Amino acid sequence: MTTLTTKTGKLILRPFKMSDANSVVRHANDKTIYRNLLTLPYPYTLKDARKWLKTVVPQYRRKNPEQIVFAVELKGEVIGSIGLHKIIRGHKAEMGYWLSREYRGRGIMTETIRSVTDYGFKKLGLRRIYASVFLFNKASMRVLEKNGFEFEGVLKKDAKKENYLIDCHLFAKTR
Repeated sequence: MTTLTTKTGKLILRPFKMSDANSVVRHANDKTIYRNLLTLPYPYTLKDARKWLKTVVPQYRRKNPEQIVFAVELKGEVIGSIGLHKIIRGHKAEMGYWLSREYRGRGIMTETIRSVTDYGFKKLGLRRIYASVFLFNKASMRVLEKNGFEFEGVLKKDAKKENYLIDCHLFAKTR
């Protein structure tokens, strides 16, 4: 799998390794991240990180992966994740991401989304990249809009988390 450097050169987007487990736990074990992701458990443990990495790492060896997930690395530490999911030899993919609370508000996710979107369109030949965002996640909506994603509508009761049905906002960028 490819390693990407963002336009400013501050960030490296690279394949995850099993040795990233401790860093992933350190940054993902956060209630704000849990609140905005559909499948992340809380508290997020080392066992959870290892289990997740065991599903992600083998995808890098596949000729036609179902997902491509990048570790967001800054100064040698994994501080987040971004991936393209549900690819399966199609023309579109869903984007999902998270960033450590201590690194928010610095333009990191804006750079990261821009790089992965460019990669999806130019290298993977995708024609559509979309993201579904919980209605209360305004920061995520803003970062998508900064990258040219357009609001397409509200998916009523689209997600179920902790026995609650949540409306999601659908954003997409096409090429």
